[in-house]
Amino acid sequence: MEDQAEKLREIMRHKTAGAGGENKSGEDNRSRSERIESRAADKTGRTKSRIITVTSGKGGVGKTNVSVNMALAYARLGKKVVVMDADLGLANVNVMLNMIPKYNLYHVIRKQKTMKEIMVDTDYGISIVAGASGFSKIADLSEEERQNFINELEALSNFDIIIIDTAAGVSRNVLDFVAAADDAVIITTPEPTAITDAYGIIKIIATEWDSLNMGLKLVVNRVKSYAEAKRVADRMTNIAGQFLNLKMDYLGCIFDDIAVSQAVLRQRPFMVVDPKCKASLCVQHIVGRMEKSELKERGGFGSMIKRLFGRS
Repeated sequence: MEDQAEKLREIMRHKTAGAGGENKSGEDNRSRSERIESRAADKTGRTKSRIITVTSGKGGVGKTNVSVNMALAYARLGKKVVVMDADLGLANVNVMLNMIPKYNLYHVIRKQKTMKEIMVDTDYGISIVAGASGFSKIADLSEEERQNFINELEALSNFDIIIIDTAAGVSRNVLDFVAAADDAVIITTPEPTAITDAYGIIKIIATEWDSLNMGLKLVVNRVKSYAEAKRVADRMTNIAGQFLNLKMDYLGCIFDDIAVSQAVLRQRPFMVVDPKCKASLCVQHIVGRMEKSELKERGGFGSMIKRLFGRS
């Protein structure tokens, strides 16, 4: 906790807002996802995409707000970032940005549009893919729809950072996107109901994927003090370790900041409205911690596709 406090003080002292492969072999026996990954590496010359799923046990804890502002913090580090709204019921990433995309994932799944056609560049240096409001389950896709979706996901492979903003709760869609990620970031608040529901999704992750090699991380949102955040984080990480035998890293906290609610009303990211506010500095610190954390050997973008669609 002192690490985050000192980092925030350092940022404020300097008055600055944070910024600072595989080769295609042509082998016929490789899976489609491996070939996608190799082609992506050949085209971009960059390292593998980092897939970050942001989720929560309950709604209303600021998950989408954290997703969007994390994306901006990554963009300020020079990363090419896309936020995919994976809430297939009540998509709202575009609402946070005061955007009304004409098309969304529903049109991609139905083969009416391509991923590139629905992807929208924003004024903030990131791209977004709007969610498929009104669509129920990826698991219910026909084989043709599933294959088309896999093909279209390739459009995301040239991004450095892919942030997947899921729906709240423990639906199959949410769990599939969590399993597909390199890092799963669980958002909670100090409220008892939020903590209980966050523990619920962590328990399901632990029981369904006992060998899942991923970076499970915790962010405590809307805290009044570092001490409050530490109490929540210690409780969550200790329970996960003691009862679920699951390691969960505490990334940091985000202060309950009036600048956040003001930004939401203006439908603009709080990192843009007030890049020096406490919440903005907290997000910069969290992304800095993410950048320093080890990226598990999970195979990059191609492997994400296998994990997303390879399970029954």
